[in-house]
Amino acid sequence: MQAIESIEALEAHYGKVSPLALSKVCDHITALYQRWIKASRFMILSTVGPGGTDASPRGDSEEVVRIVDAKTLWLPDWKGNNRLDSLKNIVEDGRLSLMFMVPGSDTVVRINGEAIVTADNDVTGAFERDGKLPCTVTVITVSEVYFQCAKALMRSGLWQAGDASTKIPTAGEFLQEQAPEFAAASYDEGYLQYAKERLW
Repeated sequence: MQAIESIEALEAHYGKVSPLALSKVCDHITALYQRWIKASRFMILSTVGPGGTDASPRGDSEEVVRIVDAKTLWLPDWKGNNRLDSLKNIVEDGRLSLMFMVPGSDTVVRINGEAIVTADNDVTGAFERDGKLPCTVTVITVSEVYFQCAKALMRSGLWQAGDASTKIPTAGEFLQEQAPEFAAASYDEGYLQYAKERLW
């Protein structure tokens, strides 16, 4: 297998970039992008740090981030498993990318920027829910905003009903694969209720 080893070779192989792919990029969250982001309850957070890269799903029952102004987003970090992969990366290297999705739409909106993590009460307190607060909030400064080509979601049929005949592994089975003595069935059976009680 031969690798493509230069940017020049890569660009020559693909040909010219579409002018629209460049002109669509904004340096702030425009009115239309604000509408899109407010409609999105799910996104992928991508970060990079000295230990490598990370991509983490983030979701909420309302908009997944809060728009503070045209250059600033707040992303609350609710209860999780405390691995902190994304947050560790942000503390060490603030660069990140966000990919916002809305069920039923094949368009994806991307934001690139830099961020910090804060536990300041004035910020975490803005997300109070039934007396509960996020552990931290990621404060994102936007450098680029643009929509992605819809072809990837179109090819995958992401929002179409899944094939019920396809048996995919459960979370419990993944854990059992690493530790054969792990009780996968009881873990899977109880997880839905366990998670519901710990969403926020």
